Amino acid sequence: MKRLKYGMRTWAFAGLVLGAMLPGVVAANETTASVTPLPVIAYVKPAEFAQVTLSPNGRYLAALSPQKGKRNLVVLDLETKRPRAVTSFSNFDVISYHWVGSSYLVFTLGTLDTPTGAETGFGGGLFAVRPDGSGYRKLAPTVEEQIGAGATVYRTLRFLRTTPGSQTEIIAAGNLRTDRDDVYRIDLVTGKQTLLTFDAPGIVSQWLLDHEGQPRAVVVHNKKDVPAEELVRKVMVRDALAAPWRTVAEFSHADRAHAWSLAGFAEDNKNLLVDSKANRPTTARFVFDVEKLQLGDAVIEHPRYDVSEAAFLHDINTDKIVGVRLDAETTQLNYLDPRYAQLQKALEPLFKGQIIGLQRASNGKTLVAAFSDRHPYTYHLYDEAARSLAPLLRSRPDVTSQHLVEMRPFLLKTRDGLEIPSYYFLPANYQPGQRLPTVVHIHGGPHVRADKWGPLTGGGVVEAQLLASRGYAVVLPNHRITPGLGKAVYDAGWGQVGRKMSDDHEDAARWAVTQGFADPQRICITGGSYGGYATLWASVRSNAVFKCGAAGFAIGDMELQQKSTLTDYTRSRNAVAEWKRLLGVKGDDWAPAREVSPALSAEKSDFPLFIYAGGADRRTPIEQTKLMISALERAGKPPALVMVKADEAHGYGQDSNKVELYEAKLKFFETHIGLGPASATETVPAK
Repeated sequence: MKRLKYGMRTWAFAGLVLGAMLPGVVAANETTASVTPLPVIAYVKPAEFAQVTLSPNGRYLAALSPQKGKRNLVVLDLETKRPRAVTSFSNFDVISYHWVGSSYLVFTLGTLDTPTGAETGFGGGLFAVRPDGSGYRKLAPTVEEQIGAGATVYRTLRFLRTTPGSQTEIIAAGNLRTDRDDVYRIDLVTGKQTLLTFDAPGIVSQWLLDHEGQPRAVVVHNKKDVPAEELVRKVMVRDALAAPWRTVAEFSHADRAHAWSLAGFAEDNKNLLVDSKANRPTTARFVFDVEKLQLGDAVIEHPRYDVSEAAFLHDINTDKIVGVRLDAETTQLNYLDPRYAQLQKALEPLFKGQIIGLQRASNGKTLVAAFSDRHPYTYHLYDEAARSLAPLLRSRPDVTSQHLVEMRPFLLKTRDGLEIPSYYFLPANYQPGQRLPTVVHIHGGPHVRADKWGPLTGGGVVEAQLLASRGYAVVLPNHRITPGLGKAVYDAGWGQVGRKMSDDHEDAARWAVTQGFADPQRICITGGSYGGYATLWASVRSNAVFKCGAAGFAIGDMELQQKSTLTDYTRSRNAVAEWKRLLGVKGDDWAPAREVSPALSAEKSDFPLFIYAGGADRRTPIEQTKLMISALERAGKPPALVMVKADEAHGYGQDSNKVELYEAKLKFFETHIGLGPASATETVPAK
């Protein structure tokens, strides 16, 4: 594999020239003009088409699209021009799917639109169907179906890859016979399952397939569900299916600074690709020599972003790696294969300012996906023989670049010296010197990376674009413990919930003031899940900075959250231990958690709150919302507004509820920080 150092392209492009604007291509350099804002539904509803892919033979185009109120799998026959919905679920969304040759699609179910990303809930399962809608087969049932059948142990099966050389077989992992994962080869025509890992070498947490689809690397643990300090992790490989397993690395909790994780097999199908942050500021991808037991040079690296989340781009016919995608401050999509790189370079002038992704089929047709922060995905078909480009789909037909504003990257420099990549948004008609009402949106998690550059990608970006369309400035800061932003940012978050992490939220607001666009007297804070907690806590400890807050799916009592039988993760010792570490709790001394619990300091809450929740939430149970509201009422400081949807969980999934929520937020912000700019002619000092 060629070495890829992000921030520069180190390979040459041959000169493939397409000529002038091709038929059907819309100019991509639309300017932001003063336009009537779209209704709320246009921002919060799902895209008309998502995860659009070309079949390997180039005949079919598949996508996920809203049907019957849920996202279903649709297929367009490019020869007959006939579209067909090949699934028709009304209680679940299709979360993801994969082509198996050009003969089948396999997919899994779940629910969408939670603050911290898609959650499967009672979904899951694994299913197969042909592109014409025939051949439907259930390979594994959903959790909901298993509950209905009285199961107490839920059996899962998840897609790993297609079987090389086969149009009708896949390889999947699942706990079908024990409480650990095995690997199976599955025939989609007959449903036959062939076990490939009868001789698992221990408690398996990860199987890794080689380029021929053979399970030849594995990560095993010494015990199941033990505290992190007791965990020992071994990486084992074998030279062939019949060869013995041998340990090539072993990591304990004490070795975590030098540990690495498996990413794949190297090009030679012998050595491993691994992600490591040892002795460096960011995680890079290396080749690990399984004979010498050592890391080689980095093959993918970035000076500020971890590449552990980098995605390899594969040729849809050969499965060969042809490029790499990394979500840095903007999306970086770099092709290593010269044919892909040449076509990408030739197409870029037709889609100015946009990222170009390619899928090349065996019939000379290429699916072209173009997008940016201000341009929702559009899909086009390039005919190599005719050298023509024809439009196919617009992911959001009613949203154009005139309705979206620039997603502006910046480095949040915290008071203790961290530099945390973040974003901000300004209204399209903003003029320098204006002081705007400003909203600081805190992402959930807290240790997830929720907001990435792109068009309406995730809840934070959706809210920011909606608010910007109504005249607000919006800051989307990341905070310490956010993964993917380097070791210093991540490691600085342990033990800092309600402490230095809240300092980061304040620092983001003060940064906006020093930049000149935020009115210091008109800044609100908002967020869901951890962001909801951060908003409640800001009403206690940051009311000199923020003037109001909208908190969703929030925690009021951190100790209760880790002990309650209503919380969905408290049965896991590891999950509770991780939260104790986040809170700085040691042993049974819960004082650090109580110190940062807003419900226990409600008398100090000192700005208006809008609290919203889901009655069926298991991640942050409704008892947390009730506890916080009661504490505020006892303190004589009831919330200004409360919204609870009994049939929603950790996030609102129904479009009607999302519209009601955002319309209520807009009214809440208008009431408490107003609309429109206030002229500022002098520098306003940060508080």
